[in-house]
Amino acid sequence: MGKIFCLMGKSACGKDTLYKRIIADSTLTLQTLIPYTTRPPRSGERDGVEYYFLSEQEQQQLEQQGKIIELRAYHTVQGIWKYFTVNDHQIDLARKDYLIIGTLESYLKLKNYFGAKYLIPLYIELESEERMRRAIYREQIQKKPDYEELCRRFLADLEDFSPQHLQEAGIDKSFINDNLERCTQELTAYIGQHTTASVFVTSDKPLNLQS
Repeated sequence: MGKIFCLMGKSACGKDTLYKRIIADSTLTLQTLIPYTTRPPRSGERDGVEYYFLSEQEQQQLEQQGKIIELRAYHTVQGIWKYFTVNDHQIDLARKDYLIIGTLESYLKLKNYFGAKYLIPLYIELESEERMRRAIYREQIQKKPDYEELCRRFLADLEDFSPQHLQEAGIDKSFINDNLERCTQELTAYIGQHTTASVFVTSDKPLNLQS
């Protein structure tokens, strides 16, 4: 059976960079599971690559169809932004392993939806001063820097990824991203130990993932 590896961590800890490096490793044969969002694209982001960018109306249509697995809504300085995972054409846990970027909340909801045996958390850590330095630089290169939102995310992360919440989620392992090469190597080695999608299911019957 396949696994969903959920890469998560506080803002500006390097999740996006690590994601791109890991997904490019052909030895892991990981599939992308592109999330959806109603927020506008950032500079350099492309629809169907980092996210599927939908309107509020399109998100509500998916919800009415019962296709949304998990959804998070954030009250930002620019309004309510939603991030969500959809049970769509991308998911085939009978045959494939996936790598996604998520939050602690989305990890728990995915684990509840598919079952704990299908979810593997990959929690990334980085000390606060370096995260703030990276976050400011990332905002500076945007067409319209939004430092208020940067500060909101930074403070919200302290609560969202508190030691208590991590403990309650059963996450007791982390990967320190103070050295990109080393962190990438540690993550790929760990993922390689837990991939199982190479053992294919040959039955034509649909897989009951919630059993």
